[in-house]
Amino acid sequence: MNARTNIQVINGPDGKPAYVVIPYAEYVSEHSAERGLIPHEVVSLTVDGATPVRAWREHLGLTQVEVAARMGISQSAYAQQEGSDRLRKASREKIATALGITAAQLDF
Repeated sequence: MNARTNIQVINGPDGKPAYVVIPYAEYVSEHSAERGLIPHEVVSLTVDGATPVRAWREHLGLTQVEVAARMGISQSAYAQQEGSDRLRKASREKIATALGITAAQLDF
């Protein structure tokens, strides 16, 4: 059995495990989507002028072509949606699915 070596167990006063420390990147990857969290990088990109859709795409390291292919549309059609400040609910949901996030994470 290969035990994970990048975690730390902290015992409580009674000597029993009370906390587990894991690398931050692992925590974010495992918990951000299910809790609807928005990574700092995504927020920073939007503060710098990117739309939430573009910020998420860049954060995830995807190209417009890759996201458009996941959605089954052309890159130019996706680019128009990505640049929009007001997406329809259906478009927001399709983009979120293509990015692997929730639609609520695009609505901030």
